[in-house]
Amino acid sequence: MTELRTARTPTLEIAYAEHGPPGGPPVVLLHGFPYAPQGYDAVVPPLAAAGRRVIVPYLRGYGPTRFLAPDTPRSGQQAALGKDLLDLLDALAIPRAVLAGYDWGGRAACIVAALWPERCAGLVSCTGYNIQDIAGSTRPAAPEQEHRHWYQYYFHTARGRAGLEADRAGIARLLWRLWSPDWAFDDATFAASAAAFDNPDFVDVVIQSYRHRFGYAAGDPALEAIEAALAAQPRIAVPTIAPHGASDGVGPVEGSAGHARYFSGFYERRVIPRVGHNPPQEAPEAFARCILDLPAA
Repeated sequence: MTELRTARTPTLEIAYAEHGPPGGPPVVLLHGFPYAPQGYDAVVPPLAAAGRRVIVPYLRGYGPTRFLAPDTPRSGQQAALGKDLLDLLDALAIPRAVLAGYDWGGRAACIVAALWPERCAGLVSCTGYNIQDIAGSTRPAAPEQEHRHWYQYYFHTARGRAGLEADRAGIARLLWRLWSPDWAFDDATFAASAAAFDNPDFVDVVIQSYRHRFGYAAGDPALEAIEAALAAQPRIAVPTIAPHGASDGVGPVEGSAGHARYFSGFYERRVIPRVGHNPPQEAPEAFARCILDLPAA
């Protein structure tokens, strides 16, 4: 990653890296949990070489990104992630950008694409439509899927919060292995991203995120209007490509097979063989190609 910059929004001082020509068409690359912007290190060069202005931020609760006020709720709810992305575009005076991400980052990108489509020139969202159906979260899934969410249920408990506080890197490394069984990442690769988990708000943001999505924690009152809009499961009209790793250990590939119903414009699903939950790091060329192949909005 290059030297970090910061952008001040109404809520955060967001740390980000920027690459490529400043006047190029902007692309924002958004990481997930438990990952970091370093996951895009091999995605950035082909995009910059293609003339794109590439912005790679740390999400709230990660790396050098910080809350401005001590009394702002340390929320990781989906509305917070979407609003942070919208605020970042405003802070950088970017009227419209391609938005690309996975896991939490893919959710933020989907939210902006759905609610503020005029700000999104195209969408790359791993595993397809990532906006949470919180009202439907009480419906049990098949047992085979329920066991993959063990970490979420763990985080619902005081024991899980204490476990994350005590060994955030250990939990993250286990999830990397479980979610990407064909990816032989080394210690240095993991360590480069794990440094981002040392943020003082990491545990609070993560725990609130996994509790809120099941209705077990209140959201930030300032974000209620956004959550209400997301409850309708809004369709996405911007051009979208949805890569999905065929070996994804938390979101199996069949899960996105019917997601075309959530999109009203161009939509293409791409299954990437022998890739798990982290396509930008496991298959950077394929991920970059998804961005470059997006049709003009």
